[in-house]
Amino acid sequence: MPRFKLTKGELKRQRDTLAQYQRYLPTLQLKKQQLQLEINHQLAILERKVLDREAKQNEIKAWAGLFTDRTINIKPMIQLKQVLTAEKNIAGLDLAVFQRLEFEAAAYDLFIAPLWVDGASEELRKLISICQEIKVLEMEIEVLRQELRITTQRVNLFEKIKIPEAREAIRAIKIYLGDQMSNAVGRSKIAKRKIEALEFAGAVE
Repeated sequence: MPRFKLTKGELKRQRDTLAQYQRYLPTLQLKKQQLQLEINHQLAILERKVLDREAKQNEIKAWAGLFTDRTINIKPMIQLKQVLTAEKNIAGLDLAVFQRLEFEAAAYDLFIAPLWVDGASEELRKLISICQEIKVLEMEIEVLRQELRITTQRVNLFEKIKIPEAREAIRAIKIYLGDQMSNAVGRSKIAKRKIEALEFAGAVE
């Protein structure tokens, strides 16, 4: 048994439903395309940032020997205060975009601290900033991928299930209604012939 009624009212409902699916599908397909493009774009940025991180780590290795100097504690100079982000909208999805880091103010005696402290702390801050930006990018890409999975499922649902089901329902209802009409016409002709036969028989008598 079909999951729909074989009536004219149901035929109209299925046609309206199909039209709605066909209007909505291109929007979903466009969203899917936008999400994939944005993921590719963010992956390219992430790749560059990973290379930047490696380059900065190699630069900081030159300072490694100085960090063993116990006369200065460099940790307070690179204490992270907050990560500042902005928002952007991609295909209806709000995403966090890395802007910059703010570090806690670290007071130290310029006359006592070694000359390398300022340069070393600045380079470490740059490295920390790159690492935080990579984290934000990775979270952004994961959100985009999750949305892409959901959107792809919806596209497949419409393309492979909902639209074919509506078309099949319309086809089945039209066939049934056509058969009913043909049967009604056939019955009408039979009834007409019977009436004509009766009228002829009455005339002969």
